[in-house]
Amino acid sequence: MRGAVTLLIVGAVIATLGSAAVVLYVFRRRVRERFLLWFGLFSILYGIALVVRNSAFRLGFGQPTCVGLSVERFLTLSMIVPGLLLFEEFYGRGWRSSIRWVSGIYCALVAIAMSGAVSESTFELLQFPGTTLVILVPIVLTLGRIAGYRPPPLANSRALFAGLLAFFCGFAVDRVRHTKFGDWQSAEPYGFLALVICLWYVTARRVIADERRLVSLSDEMRAATKIQEAILPSGPPSLENVQIAVRYAPMTAVAGDLYDFPAAPSNCIAVFVADVMGHGVPAALVASMVKVAVSTQRGNDGEPASIIAGLNAVLCNEARKQYATAVYLCLDAVNRVGQYSTAAHPPPLLWRRGKQALEVLGGVGLLLGVRPNEAYDDSKFSFDVGDRLLLYTDGLLEAENRAGESFGDAALPTFIKEKQDFGAEQFVDFLLKEVLAWSYDGTRERQEDDITIMVIDFHAGKIHAGRLGGAS
Repeated sequence: MRGAVTLLIVGAVIATLGSAAVVLYVFRRRVRERFLLWFGLFSILYGIALVVRNSAFRLGFGQPTCVGLSVERFLTLSMIVPGLLLFEEFYGRGWRSSIRWVSGIYCALVAIAMSGAVSESTFELLQFPGTTLVILVPIVLTLGRIAGYRPPPLANSRALFAGLLAFFCGFAVDRVRHTKFGDWQSAEPYGFLALVICLWYVTARRVIADERRLVSLSDEMRAATKIQEAILPSGPPSLENVQIAVRYAPMTAVAGDLYDFPAAPSNCIAVFVADVMGHGVPAALVASMVKVAVSTQRGNDGEPASIIAGLNAVLCNEARKQYATAVYLCLDAVNRVGQYSTAAHPPPLLWRRGKQALEVLGGVGLLLGVRPNEAYDDSKFSFDVGDRLLLYTDGLLEAENRAGESFGDAALPTFIKEKQDFGAEQFVDFLLKEVLAWSYDGTRERQEDDITIMVIDFHAGKIHAGRLGGAS
């Protein structure tokens, strides 16, 4: 009886360790490692099966009924499934997905066994957890080794091997002595307990390593965010009768969107907006290079098309297979004329207040980074007091609601008209909130791209906090 009680405690310890692994999986919000889940489920099912088949447990709670026997059989048979999934996490799918084949075949055998289509002796053979792990898996490993399959490198493999060896020895001893699973004389559960302890050691080392990598990545992302913030202008330039407001909303910590106000003649403003293909750190690195490349184009003749062409040449030669859209615009506030050139960038929008009409400023050049000698064209437009110019990246246009409607087609023109009396700062605040709300799915914002919005108001008179003043 003392041996049965000891074995009962072993089963409870195994199930507890498994439960701890599942809890750790659930509460690791940043990275959910699936091996924690499979390890936990495997240990829980094994521990429960060991407890319910223990003679001391049955002495206290009675022999199981017909339903209880069916549940017990299901637990005993199904515990191997998370065990195989756990093994796959460490070993990979194997040669020609052989581990997946073993899992599928075993699940089919479980279904057949539970249907009652096999004899009791066959069922007893199936229900030993070690049968699949200790017989089928080594056969698959041997075949994979012969076929040249190499599993991914595994840290702390010696500890894992020691646990597997302890489990194999316990299993072998029980098979030689013809000891049934759950009997108080069983050696296999103690071998499995050793395996669980070794797995916990490997798991703990892996979790600690993951946490260290996450901390390192977090530090690097914070540094990258600061660098990107540094390359963005601290504020828009100041020019009489012109008000500029910008909102920059990256999808992740760093983004591929970029805007700048290059040097320009007096009474003029130069504006540059770009959108690098992709997201995150790779796009941000290219955006930083684009920022430097723009500054090298200041020696050009100042024509937007020449600057865009020079930028395209730099991108083609220095960052091959990296692409970006861009628009470069020069505004003469005295003569009220603008000149711009675009490279596959969404067209600027000009709200003509006097005509109460929205004008799309056309003219589209080739994407930056495709051909180094591509020629780009300049386009010109005029503006009046009270007009509003909107520059942006495609994250503004392509944001979709739950009905699949894009913000640019369904909401943007109406928004520009309805909010025409708001000052530039208030306008961009409302616009950014509107597009983020447009993408809201009821639980979270579904921002799927970086968003940059720039508004340029042309006015005559003092700017008030909320609305345009003196506009005619």
